[in-house]
Amino acid sequence: MLIHLKDLALKGQPVHLTEDMNVPAVFQGRQDILRYSPVHVDLHAVHEGGAAKVSGKLTLDLELSCSRCLSHVKQTIELPFKEVFTQKLDEDAEEDEDVHLVTEDKIDLEPYVAENVVVGLPYIPLCDEACKGLCPVCGGNRNQHDCGCKVEKIDPRLAGLADFFNKNE
Repeated sequence: MLIHLKDLALKGQPVHLTEDMNVPAVFQGRQDILRYSPVHVDLHAVHEGGAAKVSGKLTLDLELSCSRCLSHVKQTIELPFKEVFTQKLDEDAEEDEDVHLVTEDKIDLEPYVAENVVVGLPYIPLCDEACKGLCPVCGGNRNQHDCGCKVEKIDPRLAGLADFFNKNE
């Protein structure tokens, strides 16, 4: 997906960009992501104040593995996209605005889309905020049924005291 800065400046009106983009490198090494769709890119580019401002949203469907109970979860993620490109930096530009300095007339948006997807992916995917996870004793999914396993939480620093009291009985 390319933007030509000179063409954008000459048109003087927003340009609509839509594409389904495959970015498999984004998902490499992520064992919690079981399946993913191409990223649907829906962007608007406009030339404003000597810079190309590109904004819109990225949408993708994921099948994830819950980090607590390991069940499969399907999720649609919508990510905002906003990038500003210029060929010369302006001292009057806002300091909080992130501006990319480019040297060529053509800008390939794929690396910027990939970066936004990487940042927007869930760090710890969950099927539900109240997910109870797996039982540490029997391995059963505690969301589906209560296994009744006894799980004592003993501070390892005090574990020796528990043995002391068991010997005196």
